[in-house]
Amino acid sequence: MSTVEQLSFQAVGRHHRLAEPLLAELAVEYAHRYDSTVDRVARWLRSAPAAEFEPPDGALVIGLLSGQPVTGGAFRRFDAHTAELKRIWTDSRHRRRGHARALLAELERRITARGYRRIYLTTGDRQPEAEALDRAAGYSRLPKPLPGDEEGYPVAFLKELGGPGS
Repeated sequence: MSTVEQLSFQAVGRHHRLAEPLLAELAVEYAHRYDSTVDRVARWLRSAPAAEFEPPDGALVIGLLSGQPVTGGAFRRFDAHTAELKRIWTDSRHRRRGHARALLAELERRITARGYRRIYLTTGDRQPEAEALDRAAGYSRLPKPLPGDEEGYPVAFLKELGGPGS
């Protein structure tokens, strides 16, 4: 059995102990890639209200392998028909094993179950791995950043989901 088949997923709050290791490593990675400080990035990662990533409009989902968090990501409402993916991450010791792709599929399943018909996601211009994953998962790159994107990510993607109105 592959490690992807052994993954289980759990929705948690942003302050849950399972979310902390991934958010901490994400802060280090982003600080390095974007010439910032870990403290500044950590504050920024937690700057959106936690309630945006909670039911009924959103979720923060952690992928667990033998009870340990190895991947995670969140979504929130962008508009009545669109969810926005945020903070997709895989622990550096568990990359290139399909965990991010499995997480993305789980997030899409939950998004579809909530009735959304499309998904936006954004990434920074120094994350070619993320862009490759997004394209491989069927997301189309948009010609410009999302409207009202206060975080200023230059690379935006869209995926239309099946169902009425898509």
